[in-house]
Amino acid sequence: MGNLNAGDIAWVAAASALVMLMTPALGFFYAGLVRKKNLVSTLVQCIAIFALVSIIWALWGYSLAFGPTLNGLVGGLSHLGLSGVGMEANDAYAATIPILLFFFFQLKFAAITPALIIGAFAERVKFKALLVFIVLWVTIVYAPVAHWVWGVGGWLRQFGALDFAGGTVVHITAGFSALAAALVIGRRKDHGNGEFRPNNIPFVILGAALLWFGWFGFNAGSALAANGLAVNAMVVTNLAAAAAAMSWMFTDWIVKGKPSAVGIAVGAVCGLVAITPASGYVGVPAALFIGLVAGILSNLVANWRATRTKLDDSLDVFACHGVSGVWGALATGLFATKLINSAGGDGLFYGNAHQFWVQCLAVAVVAAYSFVITYGLLKLLGKVMQVRVNAEDEDRGLDESEHGETAYG
Repeated sequence: MGNLNAGDIAWVAAASALVMLMTPALGFFYAGLVRKKNLVSTLVQCIAIFALVSIIWALWGYSLAFGPTLNGLVGGLSHLGLSGVGMEANDAYAATIPILLFFFFQLKFAAITPALIIGAFAERVKFKALLVFIVLWVTIVYAPVAHWVWGVGGWLRQFGALDFAGGTVVHITAGFSALAAALVIGRRKDHGNGEFRPNNIPFVILGAALLWFGWFGFNAGSALAANGLAVNAMVVTNLAAAAAAMSWMFTDWIVKGKPSAVGIAVGAVCGLVAITPASGYVGVPAALFIGLVAGILSNLVANWRATRTKLDDSLDVFACHGVSGVWGALATGLFATKLINSAGGDGLFYGNAHQFWVQCLAVAVVAAYSFVITYGLLKLLGKVMQVRVNAEDEDRGLDESEHGETAYG
């Protein structure tokens, strides 16, 4: 208890609240993008996931991610039900805050990550099947990957992989899982025949703005202390989001002739995704470049997906989180510098090619694991229960068919 710092506790507690806000913010972001007959279902999926993962994380998820390692692959079960997780500090994770607060902060990451995936199969998944999938996915995909990268003894952490706030653990897992989910569940019934327009663009902009706000807790809170590293993370987070919003906007302007309001919002989110793994390791010029590339790259991939493939990743989760997440993790291996964080590492552009190859390995392993396991989980789940709503219910919309409610009376 003697090492606890009141300022650090206050900051990480506030950051935890900021990250919590991101899950309902994501709900509004996604709900504005779907058709109005699926607005309520999209919102409630995010809130239900937050509640469900809160329970999973307390009962066994945290232990699997941050318990004593089992051969670097997963945490043990010594912290089941938060056993041994109390008010004392743990030097291995956060030396100046209670380990219970560290649990609370990490819970918010565990909750928003599976919520990101629902955008890939929006408007067509059974609510009951979604809940079962979330339990399995957090247990088998998220918790082990979190241990690999962040857990003491985790094999990717031991190898030197850098992920300050979740570019690999959160965004690559969600992005590649979303790709697998879109392939397994299939296209919406009228995909390719009708026009899918956002039902509420103000909701999209509101959701993006709240995500941007909450992301300061996501990235700067990952310093786990009220210090200069947190300040750096906050500044570079803002600049990368701004750069990506502008680069997506100008890409739309050039390609489509008009700057899209939705595009600016989506671009900002792509920048936030890309800077997440690097936010504690890079400075201002790198952050601007990371955001600039993220907006252009994700825009081009999203347009390619929509025009050149039959894949129905409804809300372009892969283009936003998968592509920008990969770019951010690789960019960390390019631009990281010990001048920003002495506990991190130097990247390729600071004379350390090894760091870049470590980042490549982490990206490849996490992307492949997330895709393969998610694909298998959904295939298996489809053999024991109905995962997708039937055609009639899809036509009616999930608001009425799954929840008996409508967004607009």
